[in-house]
Amino acid sequence: MAKRFIDLSEPEILAVAIASEEEDSRIYGDVAEGLKAEYPATAKVFEGMQAEEDGHRRRLTEIFRQRFGEHIPLIRRQDVKGFVRRRPIWQVRPLGIKAVRRMVETMELETRRYYEKAMERTTDVSTRKLLGDLAEAERRHTDLAEALEEKYLTPEMRHSEENSQRRLFVMQIVQPGLAGLMDGSVSTLAPLFAAAFATHSSGDAFRVGLAASLGAGISMGFAEALSDDGSMTGRGKPLLRGIACGLMTTAGGIGHTLPFLIANFHVATGLAVIIVAIELMAISWVRNRFMDTPFLSAAFQVIVGGVLVFITGILIGWGG
Repeated sequence: MAKRFIDLSEPEILAVAIASEEEDSRIYGDVAEGLKAEYPATAKVFEGMQAEEDGHRRRLTEIFRQRFGEHIPLIRRQDVKGFVRRRPIWQVRPLGIKAVRRMVETMELETRRYYEKAMERTTDVSTRKLLGDLAEAERRHTDLAEALEEKYLTPEMRHSEENSQRRLFVMQIVQPGLAGLMDGSVSTLAPLFAAAFATHSSGDAFRVGLAASLGAGISMGFAEALSDDGSMTGRGKPLLRGIACGLMTTAGGIGHTLPFLIANFHVATGLAVIIVAIELMAISWVRNRFMDTPFLSAAFQVIVGGVLVFITGILIGWGG
């Protein structure tokens, strides 16, 4: 069972601090390594933070040896009640700069509070001074990060990293979401309008459209999630991509299905056609905004495909 902080002896207090500084140093190193490919300048910032934590660990180890000898008890942060459990870096990939900086802020705050509480439990003057210095150093970490950013994050590097972050967002969220939206908006047109014109019943058309939308969403979500694990392509977590793709697929089909909740078949059909046009224009805008496809070219490609599927559904419905 985890020990309460008030039950820790002075050697154990220092041992926890040493283990924490070593862990934080390795976390900063993992962060720097994870950011190096896409954000090299920010990776330099965290390499500096890693060096700072290594210095803290050495100072704590030195004073422990002076007071208590060579053996340092194996007691870590997770062995003490009240500490936040930190997830390994590999569990929070892909790394985003904002998410990483929030994580670092939490780490620094927790460590500073530990040093301040440890000072209250320590009787040795030199140890109290060191703990106070380290608590103050944790407060200054934000200043250190800002100083390192000024050194490494030039305007050109910031612009480069913003572009990298935008590319990652496009790869991990926009692309699977757009693929789903296109599939949901286009592939459900044929069964929906075939059912509508075959039965002239809003209720029947709605049920077919709902089934097609949900079925397509489930199918596309699983297909995207199982396509790759993101480790080689950098496309992010499969679950996140699958959810984005599945939800957007369903949304694309539901949009022009909902009008068939209106009992009047002709009104429902007219409204559904208008919504289809809006969906196709929205897809064209997204492709232009995030995929750098010229708007007219994107609109032509999407609208031609959508119209062909739409006409196919109507012809099948009339033929039935």
